Amino acid sequence: MADKAAVKQKFIDSFDPLVEDLLAVLKQYNISPEATEWFKKSLYYNGVGGKLNRGLSVIDTYQILTGKNELTDEEYKKAAVLGWGIELLQGFFLVSDDIMDASKTRRGQPCWYLVPKVGMIAINDAFMLETAIYFLLKKYFRSEPYYIDLVELFHDVTFQTELGQLLDLITAPEDEVDLSKFSLAKHSFIVIYKTAYYSFYLPVALAMYMAGVSKPEDLKQAHDVLIPLGEYFQIQDDYLDCYGDPAFIGKIGTDILDNKCSWLINTALKKANPEQRKILDENYGQKNGACEAKVKAVYNELDLENEYFKYEEDAVGRIKTLIDNVDESRGFKKDVLSAFLAKIYKRQK
Repeated sequence: MADKAAVKQKFIDSFDPLVEDLLAVLKQYNISPEATEWFKKSLYYNGVGGKLNRGLSVIDTYQILTGKNELTDEEYKKAAVLGWGIELLQGFFLVSDDIMDASKTRRGQPCWYLVPKVGMIAINDAFMLETAIYFLLKKYFRSEPYYIDLVELFHDVTFQTELGQLLDLITAPEDEVDLSKFSLAKHSFIVIYKTAYYSFYLPVALAMYMAGVSKPEDLKQAHDVLIPLGEYFQIQDDYLDCYGDPAFIGKIGTDILDNKCSWLINTALKKANPEQRKILDENYGQKNGACEAKVKAVYNELDLENEYFKYEEDAVGRIKTLIDNVDESRGFKKDVLSAFLAKIYKRQK
């Protein structure tokens, strides 16, 4: 098996020529060197630096679908372009999200809008990260019969993610705590639309189009496993925010302080007695460590950690059954879905 660090580095190295492609577009428009340099800095600051799992998943999925251990240079290049398309989309979402949430750090460094001299120019930079995707798709896929499918897929998933963000923002604004707005049904919609589509379905669907395994029935098979898989992933995140080891995860959880509509608070609201509900109403979403401790105490009284473990085993059992029932007769492979599940089952960060 290839060394993970080497695989990731190869993918990172494939970004440089794509940046040059995008800067060449700016040169066509005779924009100033200063603006060109600004865009370049934004591309690297917001495109590289995360785990890159979404982008790498396009390449992994294409290899599984085609049964190839080694891709040709051309195949790798095209799969990497699609992978970087998702990473640019992620950059667009994160730059915007950090402004909306007034976040301070991202990936261990200041959020882009807090970088000196950037400020609200970051809003325009976010738009440019998104539109960069379509220049790359045009350059590398315009002659392919599935070109418009790629364009529509990116458009559809972007809108789905923004719908999830909208419901999240109006359900749980940081400055107005109202737990009566929360519900497990709303949480499910938010995480499916805000996370599952672009993080799980998009990488696989892109690879499926490139591999020629893209009949509607196969895309539906992928969708029907990857969306619940993405929901499970986000509920894991919610659990780790409260119960994970900060030293291992690399950050201190803030969901309670930030009034997040998380799986834990929604499960607590469902189980709480009137006295516990009163404590949650008075303390959740308050920027105060003592209030956070009171909420966590109620979580412990309700044994939410074990509630999560029960949820996890039930969810994974259902996902495994869905994978077992996948029809491989048209070229789609269960291994694509099993690989995703293996990456996240019992993860601790």
